[in-house]
Amino acid sequence: MDKAQAIHNFWLQFGLPAYDENSVPDNAVMPYITYTVASDNFDNPVSLSGSLWYRSETWKDISLKSDEISKKVSEKGYYIIEVNDGYLWITRGSPFAQRMTDTNPVKRIYINLMAEFLTAY
Repeated sequence: MDKAQAIHNFWLQFGLPAYDENSVPDNAVMPYITYTVASDNFDNPVSLSGSLWYRSETWKDISLKSDEISKKVSEKGYYIIEVNDGYLWITRGSPFAQRMTDTNPVKRIYINLMAEFLTAY
């Protein structure tokens, strides 16, 4: 699996459709996740982010999903995914989650992650 596929698969594991933030289809229905794709090689950490998007009057469900992602990354202090010729190492960024202002009833939480590709290229 290449680096972009590994990032995509990370976000897919949370039970919502996940889209590169530059490729959200016009017919996407909330809730869903949008995410950034960035890559480098060993010893060059990159920032990765994702946004949870929910259509709701409350923050309850979106906050629970944010907590689920936090738990997945925090269980060991990191989350690791195998990629071609190496690994993708993901940790929490700081701040990890931020509520963002959007048009009511749309709720958005911005998730901040740090990642390092343990690869030669």
